[in-house]
Amino acid sequence: MEKTKSKKSPPRHDSSSLLDTDIFSDSSEIKGTSLFLGRYTMNEVSAVLSKRNFFKEAKKRKLWPLDFYLDSSEFPVQGFQIFYQRKKPENMIVDLKIRERVFRPGKEIESQYSLPEYKFLFLEWLTLQNPLLNFSSERSPLPGQMHPGLNLGNKVLDIFLHLARLTKKDGLLAFPAYFHNALLFSRKFHFIDPKKQGEILAIRKSLFQIPFKQMAWIVYLNCLKDKEGRIYEWKAEEMVFPINKALRKYFGSRAYKEKVKKTQERLKFNIDWICYKKQIEKEGLEKLP
Repeated sequence: MEKTKSKKSPPRHDSSSLLDTDIFSDSSEIKGTSLFLGRYTMNEVSAVLSKRNFFKEAKKRKLWPLDFYLDSSEFPVQGFQIFYQRKKPENMIVDLKIRERVFRPGKEIESQYSLPEYKFLFLEWLTLQNPLLNFSSERSPLPGQMHPGLNLGNKVLDIFLHLARLTKKDGLLAFPAYFHNALLFSRKFHFIDPKKQGEILAIRKSLFQIPFKQMAWIVYLNCLKDKEGRIYEWKAEEMVFPINKALRKYFGSRAYKEKVKKTQERLKFNIDWICYKKQIEKEGLEKLP
């Protein structure tokens, strides 16, 4: 695997006088696996993180200095990680897999809606965590969490949106591995398939009195059933934050919204409480509600 030059303290930049286009040179002719997205040096990446206050927030959390690692062994897919102090798994703050992708909706959606190919910045995987904090009997994790989060979701999203606009993308594309990720993403992102959008909204409506963390574990532990009594299994699909006007129009269209609404009204879900109690004991999560 190829490593970037280690930086115990990210380079300083007087970004107050810089325009966004001055930070990223967008040297798209330069293609190389030592560059982020095949375009940008780590100095340029650091400048944007500084300008967008990521470093400031890291210092607030005593996560300083930072160290970076760029893995381009599977380029155009790249792994980008940010660590506290030095590159050790237990010090990881950000774990990202990213690439540029041309995406066209599946045949079923394409037959109902006229959607051409779009260019996206594809977030294949994203973890944000504070390695200085741990879970306890009073503070339980969400599925897949090793450490509590950073509470920087909106700020990080702003950085990706800036990068997507800079590289002239039609939007951000995400593939939420967990149901609770999709529910959190749904505040800003939309499933391309309106039936999938309606599905998660139907679950949220059916479980509206259930705390978010408990809801996440109910779905993850396969303790949610539909109205026919079948176990609900989460299956990830693509979600989009649209930048392109035509995409925004699609998600705001009457046809899309009506399909979401019809799906939401058709689906009903119930919790298998016996399953849930057995599974949380098995997972050692007895402190969950």
